[in-house]
Amino acid sequence: MTDHQGYLADEALITAVQPGVDNRESVQATLGRPTFTGQFSDTDWYYVSRTTKNLAFNKPQPNAQTVLRVRFDAAGNVASVDRKGLEQVVSIDPSKDKTPTLGRNRSFLDELFGNIGAVGSGTAPGGQNTGSPDNPR
Repeated sequence: MTDHQGYLADEALITAVQPGVDNRESVQATLGRPTFTGQFSDTDWYYVSRTTKNLAFNKPQPNAQTVLRVRFDAAGNVASVDRKGLEQVVSIDPSKDKTPTLGRNRSFLDELFGNIGAVGSGTAPGGQNTGSPDNPR
């Protein structure tokens, strides 16, 4: 199964955008509205396109990706057009199924039977004095 997400990139339209020739209005007329703009300023417009492919119940794998960045100068004219591809896709695999935590490693039986005899004695399973009415800390 093949799936497409994002901007439908047309090679002829992308190559038509030229630095020093186009401005914001002509880029929007040619390419349409951007997928998103720069986070801190609107001088960068991004057009993102991704095609994924998967077989049966497997996890979808990126087959093709295009990130087109159109950068504008202060006057609103196109300063540069950059294109990135599939080399920006990163696969992140967790190292284990559990998140390591600090503290004691207790087995299931320790968790289940660890408090037997400790209730009311004023001593926790780790040997700490928790205090009681008869035995204050």
